[in-house]
Order: sequence, then structure tokens, then C-alpha cells
Amino acid sequence: MKLTLKIWRQSGPEDKGGVVTYPIEGVSEDMSFLEMLDVLNEGLIAEGEEPVAFDSDCREGICGMCGVMINGEAHGPERTTTCQLHMRSFRDGDEIVIEPWRADAFPVIKDLCVDRSAFDRIIQAGGYISANTGSAPDAHATPVPKENADRAFMAAECIGCGACVAACPNASGMLFMGSKITHLGEFPQGQPERDARVVSMTAQHDHEGFGGCTNLGECSRACPKGIPLNVISQMNGDLLRAQRHRS
Repeated sequence: MKLTLKIWRQSGPEDKGGVVTYPIEGVSEDMSFLEMLDVLNEGLIAEGEEPVAFDSDCREGICGMCGVMINGEAHGPERTTTCQLHMRSFRDGDEIVIEPWRADAFPVIKDLCVDRSAFDRIIQAGGYISANTGSAPDAHATPVPKENADRAFMAAECIGCGACVAACPNASGMLFMGSKITHLGEFPQGQPERDARVVSMTAQHDHEGFGGCTNLGECSRACPKGIPLNVISQMNGDLLRAQRHRS
């Protein structure tokens, strides 16, 4: 395939960025999107130009580091991570616009790389769970209803890629935060700190500059792991209960 790539280039956080056009040929439909960018960078390096900076790690759809906006959609036209998006999703002659996540809480580091450490600080604000240390308890020592376990594991699938924030017109991180609060809140071990956890995490979320949720649902639609919107409802319920307990 022959493609035209329009890629956001920005040398650093304080520099003014802009879109640069790159024609590319010989792209196989079997390549992943990141492999296509690798081919582009090989050509740029051969010509003595600066390669396009982008994040990646596992390239197996597990870590979420690879997230970018592709033609205005988080991770591109398929519901998957960018590294698992293949070029068969595009056509010969297509023009593809590639940008970093757009959110005040995710400042651009360089080109397509953004700083997502705000997510880490939200997790840190959630603190810990109470658990006895020492020998491991028997697996059946603390019964957990299957419905709760299934919902906890569903919420725990969140990989923190930030697609929810990038897709949301308000740049809200509430699907991410709702996932983390829900997966701990469904287990008995997560109950002692449940109120303090949701209060601290929501306060940190707002402090980082994420927007509020207006229930548009773009976050869930863009989520590569299919986290449902109702984790936000559960988080809001936890927050209201915690505020009542504190009043």
C-alpha cells in the first residue's frame, strides 16, 4: 500500500508542535500499525532525519503504552490497542492523521509520547488494602460470590492506556478511576478502606486537571478492553456513600 501520513511533531513539552506530512510506500496489510511506523522511522533515519517518537512496550495489547489518536479516534478504527491494529484496516492511498492523546492531564513529552503519570498518582492516592501478612491463606478461606468476582476481574482488565481520556470531549479519567475503584470494591479485602479510597482518588483526579463526566459514553466505546460505563455509576455511588459517612 501507498499511504500519506500526517503526524504531529513536537520536539519537547515547551516547544510549538505541528503536523508534518510523510508519504510512505510498500506497506503490507499484514503489518501492525506500529510496524508501519517502524518502517517510516527506518527511512527517516536513513535520510538523516529525526525519527518519530512514539511509546510502545509489549506490543501485545497488554500494557497500553502505544495509544495515539488515529484519524481522530483513540487507537484507530478498530476496538483494540494501537499495537494490535493492522494495516488491513486501511486502504491503498489513504491519508492517516496521527496525533498524541489530547488532554491537559497528559502533557506531550515529544511527538506522539505523552506523560500519563497522572494515572499513577491517582492509583497512589487510593492507598492500600488491609491484608494480613505471613503465610498465604487457603484459597477458599474468604468466600467471594461469583457475580462479584466476575465483575472485579472485568474491571481489573483496565490497562490504563488513556484512550478513555483521549476520547472524552471533557478529557475525563472517570472510566479509568471507576475501573480501579470497582475491582477493589467488589472484594471483601477492599472494604475497610473503601470510603477513604474513593474520596482520595476522586480528589486526585480533579487535582490533575481531568474533566468531569457528562455520560456521553465515548470512553467506554473507545476502551480496548470494553470496560462498561456502569463502573462510573458504582464509583459515584461509593463517593456519595463515603460523603454521607463523613458528614
